[in-house]
Amino acid sequence: MTQPSFLVLSGDGINCERETAAAFRVAGAKTDILHINDLATAPETLMQYDGMAIPGGFSFGDELGSGQILALKIRHAIGPAFFDFIAAGKPIIGICNGFQVLVKLGLLPYPETQKRVVALAPNAQGGFTDRWVRLEPVKNSVCKWTEGMDAFDLPIRHGEGRIVFSDDAIYPELLENGQIALAYGEDVNGSHQRIAGLCDPSGLVFGLMPHPEAFAYQATNPSPQRDFMAAGAGAKIFKNIVTRLTETQKEKIYAN
Repeated sequence: MTQPSFLVLSGDGINCERETAAAFRVAGAKTDILHINDLATAPETLMQYDGMAIPGGFSFGDELGSGQILALKIRHAIGPAFFDFIAAGKPIIGICNGFQVLVKLGLLPYPETQKRVVALAPNAQGGFTDRWVRLEPVKNSVCKWTEGMDAFDLPIRHGEGRIVFSDDAIYPELLENGQIALAYGEDVNGSHQRIAGLCDPSGLVFGLMPHPEAFAYQATNPSPQRDFMAAGAGAKIFKNIVTRLTETQKEKIYAN
């Protein structure tokens, strides 16, 4: 049985790829950091991985809107391979700017139709926010990344993280489907019903504005525990998906 492997995207203003790759390694996965331009030259290599991460940052300087240009580049440079990857049921996480990319691609909340019904608008208070926040996993969520988690803290750092919907009926539908994965403990940016993260109907495609990779170790907490190298709350998100992939591998082995 092999370790699950993840491709962590880099380049074009993405700046959290090393922290994201490190968080996956802490969770027991193998990782490769690959520039979007290199992936575009051989998009078929994507399928050799078990999962993918689009980390945070300021892709293309957030020109034309956060995540917009990177979303277009993914669609037109690696599109078929990328959508085949999702259709194969392989997990993807989009963190902050990566979440914005998934929304701009139409992958959240409905990857089958890719209909744009969600947007990440500028923060209600105006300007950039950089702080630690309390997060509450939604009880009925189908999200595989946040499974079994209680309330926890993570940092946020974004200027466009306010979730809005194109129609008032979207939120109740997503809530009933279990696609609202995370909510802020308090209103931090005006996001609808304090939403901090969404997933697709399978629970495998997950986007969130907070940065779990920035709290993989207790040492990065503003009030760290005595054991600085102990796992932080963010590590559990990565551990959840790695454990799921490992168990799936075992099931396949035993089935044969």
